[in-house]
Amino acid sequence: MDGEHTRAEKQGGISRKTLFKAALIATPVPLLAAQVPALARQTAETGGPLTPTPYCDDGDDPTIPQTEGPYFKPNSPQRTVLPGAGTPLTVSGYVFGLACQPLANVLLDFWQADNSGAYDNITYNFRGHQYTNAQGAFKLTTIVPGLYPGRTRHLHVKAQAPGRPILTTQLYFPGEPRNNTDTIFDPRLLMTVRTVGTGREATFDFVLNVPGVPPTDPPTSPPPGGGTWQVGVTYQAGDRVTYGGAAYRCLQGHQAQAGWEPPNVPALWQRA
Repeated sequence: MDGEHTRAEKQGGISRKTLFKAALIATPVPLLAAQVPALARQTAETGGPLTPTPYCDDGDDPTIPQTEGPYFKPNSPQRTVLPGAGTPLTVSGYVFGLACQPLANVLLDFWQADNSGAYDNITYNFRGHQYTNAQGAFKLTTIVPGLYPGRTRHLHVKAQAPGRPILTTQLYFPGEPRNNTDTIFDPRLLMTVRTVGTGREATFDFVLNVPGVPPTDPPTSPPPGGGTWQVGVTYQAGDRVTYGGAAYRCLQGHQAQAGWEPPNVPALWQRA
């Protein structure tokens, strides 16, 4: 279990070399201003392998403990939406290996407290697993978990790349008063969170202890689908392009690379 880790990384500019890294990766820092760490995709241009963050656990695996606290239940349903009453929350991001390559088909098993801070240990409310797509991306739709005695606000997750050990960790919210008193809290596991309307949007990039070959600079040839989208261009959130006869709006700032055409990366582009 201890063999896999995750990391939110140091903020920096995105170069052509580092988009493959990708759309995510970076130099480690424990904490940025206002307890909001940068994402792994916001790497500095120095390159080099990623450093996994510490394994985080509270004794809840592989079996349910006979103590109060968040309990892990195996065999959760496969789903990306955990329905229930509360403040809407979406969590999205990517999973990378040590050499900056996105990892496909990574199992991500999420579980959390409900709006009142209670865990469902009988059925599977607020429990579910999913797999990263071909670009290493994931998205979870849920609610902001409630608080309960002794802990700060958090989400639980197990991450496992195909054929690799399991990482058990937790994701935290910046600015929570209990972050300073929670004995398990680790600032390197803070999500980047913003308020959108009546809900919240969070992002986090996992870095697993999976070796690989660092990616090379992507080609600069025009995309086969035609349109205004171009490899090598740095796009900002809100930019609009066309590709393959359709219009798209940029959701996250990044530098375009081959293989990340708008239809292939819904985490970066939305049909306009």
